[in-house]
Amino acid sequence: MTQMARVKNNKTEKQAKVSRVLTFSCVDGPGNRLVLFLQGCNFDCITCHNPHTINHCNHCGGCVSGCPSGALFLTKGKVVWDLAACTNCDQCIDICAHKSSPKITTMTVSEILTLVKHNAFFLSGITVSGGEATMQLPFIIDLFQAIKSDQQLAHLTCFIDSNGSLPIQGWERVLPYLDGAMIDLKSWQSETHQWLVGRGNHRVFKAINYLAEKGKLHEVRLLHIPNKSDLEDEIEQVGCYLKVLPSDVGIRLNAFQHHGVIGEALDWPTCTEQQMQSFHDKLYTIVQRPIQTPGVYT
Repeated sequence: MTQMARVKNNKTEKQAKVSRVLTFSCVDGPGNRLVLFLQGCNFDCITCHNPHTINHCNHCGGCVSGCPSGALFLTKGKVVWDLAACTNCDQCIDICAHKSSPKITTMTVSEILTLVKHNAFFLSGITVSGGEATMQLPFIIDLFQAIKSDQQLAHLTCFIDSNGSLPIQGWERVLPYLDGAMIDLKSWQSETHQWLVGRGNHRVFKAINYLAEKGKLHEVRLLHIPNKSDLEDEIEQVGCYLKVLPSDVGIRLNAFQHHGVIGEALDWPTCTEQQMQSFHDKLYTIVQRPIQTPGVYT
């Protein structure tokens, strides 16, 4: 975990490595939200559709010569990105063998607050995503605390979109400023989870249970990968587990697609609408509560 600090007005201010900012989103939590995608992830998912957010740039320079707009150059062994010259063709991301991006912005809490205030009239809240957002937890805590302490912004809800890997001690630290979390449940068996993402899932279940107990679990998300993940094979156990979650916790099903995916998963068949509907119907029979399915399959 890398944390940086900037001295501003005689105070040490947290910074975050930001991959992307969406000033408007209606799919990353309730209402209209500003979304911060933070760089860095402790999972290495075979099916990741944003693999360029996994690692931090190692400044190998492999992306520099191929940049068609000359927006990348090497200075003192570091890859430097010229935002003004960039056309966002994403060729640098496409050719990066390190699952990273040179187009990362370092932003302070104050800079994010300024951006939030500029868009606050249209927002219901802010969501911090990734990568894995909680790898930069001190920044998130300071940001959420600042939002809750600002009279202009205190009405905004603060959400985290997470893979669930954060230990309970971490969730305890952010809980006073957290309104909700969306957690991915990628498989039922730890062995399958290890194969899909490179780690077991015991922390994921602990996070879901803890957040549900504290009334902070907004949604559980399940990625359906037909004939690869074990969620359908273990549907009885999955359904019984989801059934006892609080009634206000949403359940969302995502369909595996090839968009953004690299490596072996590109050879896997995608999840069709018919396969998703079958999975939904089996799960609904057990859970007996609304389950959201994708609106688009691409």
